[in-house]
Amino acid sequence: MFLVQPLTAPVTPVEALRRIAFLLERSRAGTYRVEAFRKAVKTIAPLSDDELRQRAESKSLKDLPGVGDSTAAVIAQAAMGELPAYLKSLQEKESAPLTRGGEGLYAALRGDLHMHSDWSDGGSPIEEMVLTAVELGQEWTTLTDHSPRLTVANGLSAERLKKQLTIVDGINKSLGDRFRLLKGIEVDILDEGDLDQTEEMLGRLDIVTASVHSKLRMNEAPMTRRMVKAVLNPRVNVLGHCTGRMVMGSRGTRPQSDFDAKAVFEACLEGNTAVEINSRPERQDPPDDLIEVARDIGCTFTIDSDAHAPGQLDFKALGCERAERLGIPAERIVTTWPVERVLEWASVRS
Repeated sequence: MFLVQPLTAPVTPVEALRRIAFLLERSRAGTYRVEAFRKAVKTIAPLSDDELRQRAESKSLKDLPGVGDSTAAVIAQAAMGELPAYLKSLQEKESAPLTRGGEGLYAALRGDLHMHSDWSDGGSPIEEMVLTAVELGQEWTTLTDHSPRLTVANGLSAERLKKQLTIVDGINKSLGDRFRLLKGIEVDILDEGDLDQTEEMLGRLDIVTASVHSKLRMNEAPMTRRMVKAVLNPRVNVLGHCTGRMVMGSRGTRPQSDFDAKAVFEACLEGNTAVEINSRPERQDPPDDLIEVARDIGCTFTIDSDAHAPGQLDFKALGCERAERLGIPAERIVTTWPVERVLEWASVRS
């Protein structure tokens, strides 16, 4: 992956608006601020450069739906060949690496096994998530929207998932050999360890990331049985954010689930299921001591963004810092592998 390089003039209005939204998301700014720039992109994308310049000169940009004072200023300055002042200021504040440490692993990353779009609870279309992944230097990524039981996240029914897979096929056809979007899901681990999607649909996917989202305070013994059953399921490739904890953020904090980590990670090793190092700053999941347990058992890992917006794809830098500090070699991290090796690894489970 690449570090974010500041844009310089000239930039198109769409490029300027997209980069501002990216940097705001990357810095965990409020959704309402980001949405103003994403909406403006949708409005002006079909318009010609000439029309945008004419509207800038006549000061009529705000007549367009979804264009306000801030976005109009950005569009006008970019249309006139200038680097917009707001973009310049934001780049000076927010283009630095997200953390110190982990640079070697970050540079080695090729993909992501956990990413959401607006088909479930993400904020951007699939195409925008893919375009940003390409711009960040990824070679592949995986679309893992939620499964149906997670209604609060607009989880995908089997029928909606089928429709999504046709979109993925179309994107891959348009990209050719430049980039690969893998077909995936973040499937809920149900109370008894079963998976929240049909066997037929799971069989059509490249990657299945399985996570616990409900009854997180279950007693240790049943939670352990629940997780062990899931990670031994031949369809499961990745155990996502295994403790479910929250350590910061607007949703408050949440303690980690109780389970026998040694038993769960030994089952991951037996089943060839990777342990996710979830890079979201509010999760930092698993905690360091559990990463060390999985490391010493011999587990394979993934470093994933769990991105719900394009700017969050860069969160993997935070996961890389933790993995490098805790001595996880790149060879044991699936997201450093070329896509052909990832697909071969995943297909062993089918």
